[in-house]
Amino acid sequence: MKFCVIGLGRFGYQVATVLSENGMEVLAIDSDESIVASIRDSVAHAIVMKVTDEASLRSVGVDEIDTVIVAMGEDTSESILLTALLKKHLRTPYVITRAINDINKEILTLVGADRVILPEKEIGSRLADNLSSPFMDFVRLAKNFSVSYIVAPESFIEKTIGELKLFELYEVQCIGRKEEEKIIPLGPDYIINKFDKLILAGPNKNLEKLAKL
Repeated sequence: MKFCVIGLGRFGYQVATVLSENGMEVLAIDSDESIVASIRDSVAHAIVMKVTDEASLRSVGVDEIDTVIVAMGEDTSESILLTALLKKHLRTPYVITRAINDINKEILTLVGADRVILPEKEIGSRLADNLSSPFMDFVRLAKNFSVSYIVAPESFIEKTIGELKLFELYEVQCIGRKEEEKIIPLGPDYIINKFDKLILAGPNKNLEKLAKL
């Protein structure tokens, strides 16, 4: 799958390198020669240029890419123009654009961005969730529904997933266990061991009840 990341500040640089690490083909673009040089060995293609119009986008093959991430920083006018060019002229199927505030987000949505990211706001919200949650990690999928994991409570040890009746009692699903950087799926017959890190998904209030067991 091909991606293009335009703007290689901290946000764009990380997006480009992680996409590449995940096996995606990435075209990275920035006007700063030193930044492009530093990422060149980490992505499939890295180009030094200032994107200013439709012709410049087409000249490097952006019109052939399905997903473009506009990751520019404080220059909101440039990111708005670029998003509009991608959607209205190049007909890019999916454009993700970084915003710096809620007003900027609304404008980007109006000009056609398929998804708008507010990195600082989202990181702040996730930090607040994790600081105020009893879980070891916490990912909010919706306002009232999350995925997280806990070390198996004493009352879970040596019982099977099925015996716990998590869904019947709490409307929570145990979808696996975390082992270093891997997620291992668990069936209803899995017997829980001491120190198992169980991955749970369900309503926030019910997850909190489980964490207090």
